[in-house]
This record gives sequence, structure tokens and C-alpha cells, in this order.
Amino acid sequence: MKTFLMANIAALLLTASAAEAAEHYQYRVAFMPDIHFHDVYGTFQDGAFSGLKNQKSGQNAMIRTMYAQLTSTRLFNENYFALRAALDDAGSKGIKLIALPGDFSDDGQPVHIRGLVTLLQEYQQKYGMRFFATPGNHDPNRPFDLPGGEEDFLGAGGKTQRIFSFGAKECKGYQGKTAVIATGAELPTICSQEMVSSGYQYIMNMMAPFGMNPQQTDIYWETPYSSYDQQHYSYAKAQQASDFRQRQYEICAQGTGGKYKKPGYGPCFTVADSSYLVEPVPGLWLMAVDANVYLPTKNADPTKLTEASNFEGSGDAGYNKMLTHKQQTVAWMTDVAQRAKAQNKTLITFSHFPMVEFDNGAAGDLENIFGKGKFQLARAPQEDTSHALAKTGIGVHVGGHMHFNDTGVRKYPDGSLLFNIQAPSMAAYVPAYKILNFSSPNSIDVQTIILNSVPRFNELFEHYQQEWDHLNAIHSPHLWNKAVLGARDYYDFTNWHITELTRLRFIPEEWPCEIRQMLFSLNGAEMLTLSQLNSPLAYQEVLTTPQDAHAICAKGSAPAPRDISGLYLKKESAAWREAESRARTLARNAGMTLEEFAGWNGFDLAVDFYRLRNADELALRDISVSRLREYRLLTLTLAKSLPAEMPEVTADSPFDMIFRLRFGSIFSVIDKYLKGSPSRNFHLDTKTGEIHAI
Repeated sequence: MKTFLMANIAALLLTASAAEAAEHYQYRVAFMPDIHFHDVYGTFQDGAFSGLKNQKSGQNAMIRTMYAQLTSTRLFNENYFALRAALDDAGSKGIKLIALPGDFSDDGQPVHIRGLVTLLQEYQQKYGMRFFATPGNHDPNRPFDLPGGEEDFLGAGGKTQRIFSFGAKECKGYQGKTAVIATGAELPTICSQEMVSSGYQYIMNMMAPFGMNPQQTDIYWETPYSSYDQQHYSYAKAQQASDFRQRQYEICAQGTGGKYKKPGYGPCFTVADSSYLVEPVPGLWLMAVDANVYLPTKNADPTKLTEASNFEGSGDAGYNKMLTHKQQTVAWMTDVAQRAKAQNKTLITFSHFPMVEFDNGAAGDLENIFGKGKFQLARAPQEDTSHALAKTGIGVHVGGHMHFNDTGVRKYPDGSLLFNIQAPSMAAYVPAYKILNFSSPNSIDVQTIILNSVPRFNELFEHYQQEWDHLNAIHSPHLWNKAVLGARDYYDFTNWHITELTRLRFIPEEWPCEIRQMLFSLNGAEMLTLSQLNSPLAYQEVLTTPQDAHAICAKGSAPAPRDISGLYLKKESAAWREAESRARTLARNAGMTLEEFAGWNGFDLAVDFYRLRNADELALRDISVSRLREYRLLTLTLAKSLPAEMPEVTADSPFDMIFRLRFGSIFSVIDKYLKGSPSRNFHLDTKTGEIHAI
């Protein structure tokens, strides 16, 4: 009988242990980077600016102009509503753990940080959520407080309102709590300390309850600079380790200081590092890496230790500079990964910056099209950087910064492995967040939640209407497409955002003149015809207007999106008619017609280009299958004529050569965007490195 009872007890214990183990791996964490929170109903504590009375909410709206939004890679105002919608969605799914991988603010202004803290506290109470934040290059903008502000708040009568902090050049020489300065602008400039770009101390203090400092409910918490281990852990020790003064390191112009410092390094400064490791629930380790690297400038003054101007911004530094200027943090990451493996902890690492390049291997093509150092290519981690990060053993990393939806996978001959999940921003196209579901020690299901409908997303549109009316009345060059205000829902609004952003900023600033002319001169049928053209005519002979005189080649100018195909192209020649005949046959053999290609133009192509770069497979709902087939045929056709090395392009180069080189590269990039790893809903095996769509 005793043996029978012991056997049953053992069986029960085994069953309980198995159930506990199964429960142990049921972790779900939501990742919401790049919120760029702007408190649209925030209050200036000094009363310097009261905003605009909103008829729907009854509150005063403190917002940026629509033109500012449509020429920025992020929205400023509607994020306020999008964040609430995302948190309500996560709450309805029972998700308790929310990671914020950087740029949770937009330059760390006090008025917005206070509003974010209030909102996060509200959702802690509402759903019992825990938030875990790590900073991005916008929070803070520099290691120490930096005078800041914006020239494009929306003021009375739809006019632009400038607001800056004291110390900014716009408010230089003024003192006191506030100031109002007549400068000849539409409205007087307002000076207020609410617009200071806060440094680390303020940010870390305000965000302390959200992972940056330990909480009593945490099972474990540490920093790269704490000296205890899990066996000797206590909340009191963690509190001491979280003190701002205990989280400092030395950075020099040439590399990491401290024990890594080499002879001749200097000037050097001491700055903060907010990285931390937390175990909020048994068995789950969240490693929040502060990947900001603020390099000392060439003219840095070592006698002014807390002068923000001594440092460059961190936007382009990323992990390429982490390896050289923040070596202590990378070493800590390696140590954490080793301990997690030894103790059978489920480790997930998140930071603001990507660990793997995000263009699916298209960097070379992009450089050929747009030029060296452009198109944000400086922000991409080098391949040896990704390899070094894979060798830390962290396995899986979730990042932001680029506002892209993307998945990068690296498996190296030495056995090291890295999954880099780029979580999209809810402040850009396509607005979404990620959920990681850990179902076993080596299995992660990743789900992307698109924010289609956001309650109150159009609450501020009445103010934008005033702005548009004012811009229209003064014949401003900043007039934007009024159709934006007809957006059906938040998703549609962000689709308008990427469309106008392409027209108002991307094409004028990023695309070389000769491509700009072609974009606004060609439709798809003409592109297919040009792929078949063999003509010695020079570029300037084919387009009726010389490129230097053409309006669309002027910086900051682009035509409104409309069908202007064929506007400048000469098509009377026998060579063109022959090429058109070949193009018609090519389309017919592929099951298409040349007339179908005429249904889109170069501007549509440019918008699709950015849709795919931003959103990867999430963009496929906005690009028809037929158009993708047409892009594919152009890709294959033009690829046959691309040379191994790109020749120099001049105004005297043959038109067909310029077209093949430039558009061959464009379609090649689109093809690479379409062939990336799964990025919407997918399964990861962290042991084998396998990834497949769900």
C-alpha cells in the first residue's frame, strides 16, 4: 500500500512538474517601439501656450501642423490615439508585459514625458500591465539637457506657431519663466522650458517605474554595473544599483574608456547607460539594451563635462559604434546570454536600434540609385557587426528606429545565430505592434497586430482644415493634399501619410534629378517599352525639356500626384514604335497587356517602393497582385541588361542606358523587398535557426 501511495505521489509530482514547466513557457510580450508620444492635450505648466480649443473633446489641443507631419517619417499628433488603441487591444488579449524599445517620446520634452507617464500609469491600473522602456535617439536627444523646440506647432487661424526653450537660438538672450518674441513670423515666437530636450537624468527618473528601476515585484533586476548575483539578490541592493550615479561609463572620441581605454584616447566624458536585465515573472528574462552611443564631437570641450553640444546625436551610430564605444555593455550582453542558457531562462533582448541590415541585401542597389551615404544607409549594421552580436548568444532581438516591419536572420559557420525582428511604428505606415509568444524554450510565435481602426483618430482634423484654408489663401508652397482629411480610418490615414511623404519629401530630397524626371514622365507601359528600346539618343534629346530647367528637378518641389505619363517623352520615332511592338509581345507572352501597364505611373511606383521598404509584406494589401506581376516582368527584363559594374551617368548618356541602369536597380530592390524572410506572422526555432510563416 505504501509503495502504491508513493508511486501515485511521484506520478502526481511529475504531472504537476510537467504542468508547471508547460505553464512556465507561456510568456507573451508586446513590443511597441517608436511611439514618439506627443501629448496633444498636455498642459504647459508655465502657461506659455494653451493650444487650440477642440470642438469634439472640449479640450485645448497642442499639436504640430499637418505639413510637419506629412514631411516627417513619423506622425506627431495622432500617435496619442494610436497608443491608446494599441494598449487597449493588447489589454483585451490579456497581455501584461509591454516593451517600449526606444523613441517613446519625441525629443524628451517635459510636457510630453509627463503625459506619457500619466498614460502608462492609467493602463497599469486598467489592465495590470507592466511596461519596460529603453531609450532611443529621441529620448534623450543628447546625454544632457539640450535647448530645443519646434517651429511648426499649429497656432490660431491655421498659422504656424514657433515654440522653443531658452538657450535655443530663437530664444537667445531672453530669460524668465516665459517670453513672447515678435520675429516677423506669422505668430510671435514663444519661449518655454517645456521644450527642453531632456537628458538622461530626467528621462531615467521619470521612466523609473517602467523597467529602468527595479520594482518590489521583480524576481530579479540588474544593470551592467551592478555587483551582486542572483544568489545574493535583494530589492535593496537593486535599488542601490539603480541610482543614476551608479550607471555611468566613460566614452572617448576614439572608443570606450575605463578599462578599455587605450593610450592617446581623448577627449573623454562620463555619461549614463540605462541598460538593465529584469525577471518580471519566473523564468523570463527581459534584457533592455541602451544602444544609444553619443560620440564626442571633434570640438568637444573636456572642461565642460555636461555640455550637450559636446556630443553628436546617436541616430546613425547604432550597434556599429556599440562595438567600439560601449564595449562594457556588449560584454554584459554576452554574460547575460551565457547565464540565461545555464539557468534555462527564456531570454529576449530588445533595444532601439537594429542588429541586422533592414533592406534585404539591397544596400548596393540603393547606393547605385541614390548615391553613397544616402537613403539612411548609414544606419544599417555592418555584416561584421551582426556577426559579433550573434556571437554574444542572445539569439533573438527586437528593435525599432527605422519604423520598418522586417525580419533579419543570420546563421554563421561558427554556429552563432541571430534573429532580428524589426517592430514597426504605430506612428507610420503600416501602423502596428508585435506580440512574441514563447510556447517552449526554443519556440517563439511572432504576431503583427495592425492598427486598422483607432478611435478618435480624426479628432484633430478640424484644426488641419483651418491650416489648409490658411495655406491655400496665402498660396503657400506648403499646401498639402486635402484628400488626406477624407481618410476612412487610421490605416488609411497612414497610407495617405506615406503617399504625401513620398511626394513632399522623399522624391525631392532623395531621388536624383534624372530619375525624378522619368518618374513624372513615364507610365508602366512606357517603362516596358523603354526596356526594349535601343536608341543612341542622349537623355536630353528624349525629354522635351532640358533637365536643368525642369521644375521637378528643383529641390523641395514635386508635382501633385496625377496621371502625367507621356508628358515629356518623344514617341514619334521608328525606334520607339519598334520597341513598343516588342513590349506588347513581351506582355502578351506573360499573360498581360501593355494597356494594363499604363494603369500606373512613376509616382505610383515610388510610393509602392516606400510602402514595401517600410512595411514589407504588410504593404501587399495596398499593391494589387496584377501590379506586382507587372513589376516582376520589368524586374526580369531589365535585369538582363544590367552590367556587372555601373558606368557613370551624365546628361549625354544614352537615354535607354540611363533608364535601364536606374530603373533596373529600382525594380531589383523591389524584388528583394518581396523576397525577404516572413515578417508578419511567423514561427522561430531558436535552436535550429528555422523560420517559417504562420
